Amino acid sequence: MDRVLIIDDDFELCSLVSEYLEPEGFRVESVHDGETGLQRALNGNYLLVVLDVMLPGMSGFDVLRRIRATSRVPVLLLTARGEDVDRIVGLEIGADDYLPKPFNPRELVARIRAVLRRTSADPKGVGSARPPEILRIGDIELDPATRTVKHGSQPVDLTSVEFNLLEVLLREAGRVVTREELVSAVLSRKFSPFDRSIDMHVSKVRKKLGDMNGDTEHIKTVRGVGYIFARPREKVKSGAR
Repeated sequence: MDRVLIIDDDFELCSLVSEYLEPEGFRVESVHDGETGLQRALNGNYLLVVLDVMLPGMSGFDVLRRIRATSRVPVLLLTARGEDVDRIVGLEIGADDYLPKPFNPRELVARIRAVLRRTSADPKGVGSARPPEILRIGDIELDPATRTVKHGSQPVDLTSVEFNLLEVLLREAGRVVTREELVSAVLSRKFSPFDRSIDMHVSKVRKKLGDMNGDTEHIKTVRGVGYIFARPREKVKSGAR
């Protein structure tokens, strides 16, 4: 069975989530403090971690930072409803998605499956004669087969969500990709104008590609529409920056 780790100090919630996840084919393990959760997340072979922000001892944010220092295991963050700052910080640190409390356990199951779909390596090309094509646009190289990215000769460490986002933009290089399209393709859910998750992920990718350091601006914003990965020496239509 696929193993999921829940790090939350609410014993009743952990029990309820287990009741919903286990019939779906997941084996659930629960821990109730940050330090123990961190050690379990780093030493166990888990498919996904469900992590609460508010934890005794070590906060969920600190746990997430420590996890991201050495691991790419998908992390779904549980935040207090209405706490936009928690969601923004969580995404900046490296959460793959978030879900505000209280939540419907069925939605949690759906979010977990969505995260796993988009963080799993693309099976296309497995066992076939031709591996997936390497994408090269300017100084960026993305290899779907190994799920690696290089900026020039330097490797770029991306989370699974960030990798998928960059792949979508590279495949559509020179064309504006709407926020709706990105949310559907990368986050596997319907677009909501109040959900800024995709923008936070774009910001993270930009930073890792050096767009914030005065280097070439790879990903440009088209106001009110979406984003475009600019081809070298290609002029972007007015409205982009």
